[in-house]
Order: sequence, then structure tokens, then C-alpha cells
Amino acid sequence: MMKRRAAFLRACLLMGVLFAPSLQAQTAKPIVITFSHVVADDTPKGKAALRFKDLAEQATQGRVFVQIYPNSQLYKDKEELEALQLGAVQMLAPSLAKFAPLGVGEFEVFDIPYMFPSKTALRKITDGKIGAELLAKLEPKGIKGLAYWDNGFKLMSAKRPIRLPDDVKGLKLRIQSSRVLDAQMRALGALPQVLAFSEVYQALQTGVVDGTENPPSNMITQRMHEVQPYATLTDHGYLGYAVIVNKRFWDSLPSDLRAVLETALRDATRYGNEIAQQENDAAITAMKAAGTTEFHAQTPEERKAWMAALAPVRQAMEARVGKDLISAILKETAGLSSN
Repeated sequence: MMKRRAAFLRACLLMGVLFAPSLQAQTAKPIVITFSHVVADDTPKGKAALRFKDLAEQATQGRVFVQIYPNSQLYKDKEELEALQLGAVQMLAPSLAKFAPLGVGEFEVFDIPYMFPSKTALRKITDGKIGAELLAKLEPKGIKGLAYWDNGFKLMSAKRPIRLPDDVKGLKLRIQSSRVLDAQMRALGALPQVLAFSEVYQALQTGVVDGTENPPSNMITQRMHEVQPYATLTDHGYLGYAVIVNKRFWDSLPSDLRAVLETALRDATRYGNEIAQQENDAAITAMKAAGTTEFHAQTPEERKAWMAALAPVRQAMEARVGKDLISAILKETAGLSSN
């Protein structure tokens, strides 16, 4: 009897050893990545974030859970970077202009009007050495830069027609916080107004501001076309994002898990950047169909007038973003001049 009991206990012990890892795997809590952003789910950034969530959770087989909070549900523009540095969130995709207040003003080079003549030129920078060097500048701030996501090239919208630069004079135009964008609007004779993205619709509706600049997908998902009777397809500037994580959190992850997440992010980046232009084209079509906004396509002469009016901004911003950086980008993108 005693021998049978001892054998039974040894068998139970052996079974416990054999099944302990699987039980532990089943009961271990997943690593939660809180991903906050300020735009809607149905924008290029929103869709890319959701794609990353799906890919990351599938590839890690339950080891990682990605919580996405869109539309400034957790933090507004000015709050989200501090939240990331403090570890309140683990992942963001802020617009590139947001890094200047951290002391990394070089990212404002992406705000310089007509800096990137085409998507091909832009991609040569974001996918190349210059883009990688810019992301590396975030690391001393406790931030790890992982990827660049497109939204697209911007249009100008307002309460009155703005076909030529002089038409902008005196208008109060919303911008995100950026010295370059401030200089851009002042070069046109406009009055720049810094507002959080989540506040723009109400500001346009109530007349706090007269107009703004945005890629079409942002304009439609925030319903700005309902309160902006005129828009001109200027393509004067680019709006993109950097996907970033809290560096301490990222470095604490097992190396194999980081590799899986990097692959998921790479695939989500490819997807998001591919659909960005499609989303913007569809947004223009939908807004035209809504009939609330009159869209104007620039003539070549009008485009030349806008470029001439905004040309001084690049030179004025050399001291802020770096003359050598501007020169390096111009050299790298020379000849890539058609969208």
C-alpha cells in the first residue's frame, strides 16, 4: 500500500514538473502596451495602430496586449509626450513637430513648406540614414523612435476662398505648436493660433479661428469640412508621425519579444504608409460629395506664387533646425520632384 502511494506521489510530482511551464504560460499576465494618439481610428494613423495591435497580439500568442486610445481619450497634444516619459503610456505616434519642445528642434524640418517635392523624396529621408539619425536624437530624452508613419500632404481651408497667398492675409489659422508653422503662416500674412487637435472643430465652428491646414483624412474624420466652406489643394507641407515608445519599458522587454514587435510594427508601417494616399483621395471625394466645402485645385501659376511667398521660411529656419540638415536633405532628394 505504501509503495503504491509513493509511486502515485512520484507520478504526480513528475506531472507537475511536466505541466508547470504550460500552466505558467496560461496564467502569466500579458504585457500591456498602452498606445495613445489624438486622431480617429479611421485615419491612416488610426488604421496603422489597429493593424499593429492585431499583428502584435497574434505574433506574441497572448504575451502582449495592445490597448489603443484614439481621439485624445487619454491625453491631448501637449500632454502625451510627458505621459510617455513618465511611463503612464508606453507607445505614441505624435506628429513630428511635437519633439521641438523636448529640445530636438531638428524634427521641425518636416514642417518646412515645400521641403519634400514628392513622396519618393520623403521616403528617401524617412527610410534612410537621415531619418534614423533623427530618431536616435530622442534616446537621451528617454524615448525610443521606431518608425515613421505618413498622413500626407496638407491643404489649406478657410471661411473664404484662398487661391493666392494674399487671400490668407489677416485670417486666424490654427496650427499645431511649431515655430516653423508659425513662421509659415506669418509669411503669408496670417495670424497663427496654436490649438490642440481635439479643439479645432469647435474653434472653427465658433469663429475662434478662421481656417487651418490638414491632410484631407484629418479634415473629414474631425468633420472640419462641415465648418470650412473653402479649401485649396496646396500640398504645401507634409504631416507625418514618429512611432515611439518609452525607452526604459522597451529595453526591459525580452530581446525575442522586441524582435517580434519590431516585425509587427514594420508590417503595420508598410500597410499604413500604403493606404495614406488612398485615404486622403477618398476623403476629398467624400467631402466634395457632401457639398459643404468648395475645393480648388491650384493652377501652375498659383502654385509658383505660393512657393515664392513661402520660400523665405526655409532660410529663416536654418538656425533652428540646422543648416547642415537642410542641405543634406536637399542633396539627398535632388531630382525627385514629382508627386
